[in-house]
Amino acid sequence: MDATDLDHRARTRSGCIPPELVSRLLEHGHADVVESQAGRGQWFCALAWARMLGEQGREADALEALAPYTATGWWTAVVAASELLESWGRVDEAIAIIRTRMEAGHPMALETYTRLLARHGRAEEAFNLLVPHVDDWALATALVDVAPVAGRDEEAAALLAGRIRADHCCDGPWCCRGLDTDTMLGLLATIRERQGRIDEAVALLRRRQITSVDSRDRLAGLLARHGRIEELRAYAALDGHEEAVQRLAELLEEGGDVEGAIAVYERADGPAARDANSAYELAQLLARHGRGAEAIAVMRAQADTHPGDDWILHALSELCLDQGRPAGGLAHLDALAAQRGGEDAWELFWMRLPLIAACSGVDAAVERARAHPEGTTWYAAEHMANLLADAGRTEEAVTVLQKHDRGNSHDLAGYLVDLGRVEEALAVLLHESPPPPRVSATHQRSDEPPF
Repeated sequence: MDATDLDHRARTRSGCIPPELVSRLLEHGHADVVESQAGRGQWFCALAWARMLGEQGREADALEALAPYTATGWWTAVVAASELLESWGRVDEAIAIIRTRMEAGHPMALETYTRLLARHGRAEEAFNLLVPHVDDWALATALVDVAPVAGRDEEAAALLAGRIRADHCCDGPWCCRGLDTDTMLGLLATIRERQGRIDEAVALLRRRQITSVDSRDRLAGLLARHGRIEELRAYAALDGHEEAVQRLAELLEEGGDVEGAIAVYERADGPAARDANSAYELAQLLARHGRGAEAIAVMRAQADTHPGDDWILHALSELCLDQGRPAGGLAHLDALAAQRGGEDAWELFWMRLPLIAACSGVDAAVERARAHPEGTTWYAAEHMANLLADAGRTEEAVTVLQKHDRGNSHDLAGYLVDLGRVEEALAVLLHESPPPPRVSATHQRSDEPPF
């Protein structure tokens, strides 16, 4: 085995049996197939098999199943072996595996190693190992997480505060190795919140230039966690703080003030009027509280404002389906298509199919799909197969997908497993020649070729 090849296949899910299909094989009683493929370079099979063996108390066999993979030095396999050992209480061995990779210079090993130490009574040692590397954002984050266990919050805070440069503005995500001023302010705020110094944490987060990272507004979350509703309301009122609006609405809804939550979105020139994501959150809120017609109206307004925006149309069609109004959903989509001049491209057309199936049946939906100009493509086949499979017509779904087996290999293999045709499923996934058809034991001798 080769670590680079293993990593590529695991990341791209190509040339391998993906984890969801490994689970499907096990659910259908094909543990023998998983065991066999674990010994043939199929990482996700090996991982599932090792976990099963561990649950049965066969720890040595579990480690043996992973051994060919860990021997390559592939980090994912090394971490998996360490996690298994830790879960079995064999902590010293788990630590030793990671330490070996750390000493070999693996760039991710120190973070994993120190977090492992901290979980098992060696937080002081972990903190000391991290201190020289506090300029790296991942290791600085680990330091902040380890600090309370080691009782060294103030030292961690001082290290971060000493690195905040008011006169410097990063010009890219990896300037300062990713430990930019905003990141340090956020980490320092974490420590202050943990210490109960909420005002200081709030003040630190207000100094950040970028308020939201990965759709998470740290300040909004902090204010919500500590019930500072009026401050959160004022913060949400600022232009561009849609995540804060959502957090405020969630907080009000959780507290039973549904009308207040709706009002957060609906105020004049409010977020739902200018931001499609906020409109979607409002629609979901209305639907949760039995106001489906209003929810649909909200998304229809967005569809009118953003004609041809596929995710908005998809949200509208799903909402109509969930609310038991598929005919209304179709009418909305047809009217919008007419405004754009008629037939939609497939990316806008396919969302009609569940609505058609709900109104007129699966056959009508499949017929409409086949009649579409893109109805013979692999991506159209995927949608038709899903309709058929959801209706319990798995054999027909397989027939549709077999014409495009490379483009839909995971879906096709999954349906084949459901039908018990495991060898065919593996051939599709691994791009091997399918097994020859079985010859019946009652086949009569013939004088015609093949003999």
